[in-house]
Amino acid sequence: MKLEFLIATSNKGKVREIKDLFRSMDVRFRSLLDFPHVAEVPETGSTFEENAVLKASGYALQTGLRALADDSGLEIAALGNAPGVLSARYGSDEMGFDQKMVLLLREMELMNDSRRDARFVCAMALADGTGDILTTAEGICAGTIALAPRGTGGFGFDPMFIPKGYERTFGELPDGVKREISHRAHASRTIIRYLLDFMAV
Repeated sequence: MKLEFLIATSNKGKVREIKDLFRSMDVRFRSLLDFPHVAEVPETGSTFEENAVLKASGYALQTGLRALADDSGLEIAALGNAPGVLSARYGSDEMGFDQKMVLLLREMELMNDSRRDARFVCAMALADGTGDILTTAEGICAGTIALAPRGTGGFGFDPMFIPKGYERTFGELPDGVKREISHRAHASRTIIRYLLDFMAV
């Protein structure tokens, strides 16, 4: 019988990406989309790792499943590494990411700082079915902010981020490239090594 894991998010883009990153594992994944009645776990941490741990533990306790939680965001140097842990909630809940990107670019224009370097950061936490944290991982992808959003691939801030060594944004690059170099890809590899070493998956 396959081990079952909860991907602790209802973000369809993130669910799809994580399933793809873990496609080599012989496990069954479910997500919060399968549990519409669970209570939302507040993301009150001051770091990506703290929020990932809160979500992994909180949703594992509610569902009884091993839970894999991800907290990630965009850090822009010219904005003092904002939006950071507030990336998903930047602007307002009513704003779509197309509007959030316009707002970020406008804020960058207003700053007396010409830097465009940025990075995506991802923290992952894996909890057992009782909410105890088994392991955590961090992944970073450095790059720059495009002058305007480009591309329709990916999700979130992907169309405005150009990874280091490339000329196209994550919104323009093929999924296969993002699967190799993204912040979430780097964190996933660490979690996969843990699963292979300690859970005989």
